[in-house]
Amino acid sequence: MKKEIFYSQLADWYECHHRILPWRETQDPYCIWISEIILQQTRVDQGMDYYLRFIDRFPTLASLAAAEEDEVLRLWQGLGYYSRARNIYKASHQVSEMPRTYEGLRQMAGIGDYTAGAIASFAYNLPHPALDGNVYRVLARLTDCEMAFDTSAGKKHFHQVAEELLDREHPRLFNSAIMEFGALYCVPQHPDCEHCPLQIFCEAYRHNTVDLLPVRKPRPKVRDRYFLYSIYLSDHQTLIHQRQGNDIWRHLWEFPLEEVDAARFEQESTRHGLVLTHQLSHQRLHAIFSVHRVQQLPTLPDTRVVRLGDLDDYAFSRLTLRALEQLLPH
Repeated sequence: MKKEIFYSQLADWYECHHRILPWRETQDPYCIWISEIILQQTRVDQGMDYYLRFIDRFPTLASLAAAEEDEVLRLWQGLGYYSRARNIYKASHQVSEMPRTYEGLRQMAGIGDYTAGAIASFAYNLPHPALDGNVYRVLARLTDCEMAFDTSAGKKHFHQVAEELLDREHPRLFNSAIMEFGALYCVPQHPDCEHCPLQIFCEAYRHNTVDLLPVRKPRPKVRDRYFLYSIYLSDHQTLIHQRQGNDIWRHLWEFPLEEVDAARFEQESTRHGLVLTHQLSHQRLHAIFSVHRVQQLPTLPDTRVVRLGDLDDYAFSRLTLRALEQLLPH
């Protein structure tokens, strides 16, 4: 491969077709970090409003560190993968300013190889590759590689490929361009290979294997779980409790909950209540939300009495928010 021609073709495409995004208009490592974490497992159109609200409320690392975790989680609610928000908050207490090296960034909570490479190149123009899902797809097709990119061996292999291909004189531009190319042009289904500006470099196009790449490892079986939520209402008040333990909704708030088996859930579903299904990465949640209007709220362990008008002050999971929107509309 003639790298100079590849770099030129890719840069020309990027110049003409890239999206104008707020985190691309800055070299502030803090803003870039927040954007990268939000965009993990999140589409740009979905993440944009969250990013703008987050930066408006916490414009600096110091302002984030001074906040309460509950407020950070509340700004994050609806995005899912709440460990990202908890790690952002934890990292804000690990450093007083954003590190200026890849190694320093890598030490922050929740920052892996990809995020460290993205911040290092976008903020400081340091020569480190940034491999997100779009880049893995482009590299797999360029090299016609059938190795699963989401295995330890696959990640090591593709990182080496990315290191060799990286434009070390212009890493910021190169990483931005190849990520955008994967997002907008070298898409998972039916890319326009006939008019691709990088076609002459693509081994998958040459061997007619584009639609087979990239390869993923087999996904684990989805686990079904069954939840019964009780929403007690009395004099414009209700009961909520904060999840503990170590699951994905840790420190989020919810209504009193009983987890049951499939047979019990089936019995309860015939009674009055809102039935919702919520898909997570490896779990499918089935939930019934039942409203109980009572003269006096019951005394339940580890619960808090709150006014209905104050529920917006608490961070809930997307599943609970969906129930609130239907059962307790403002």
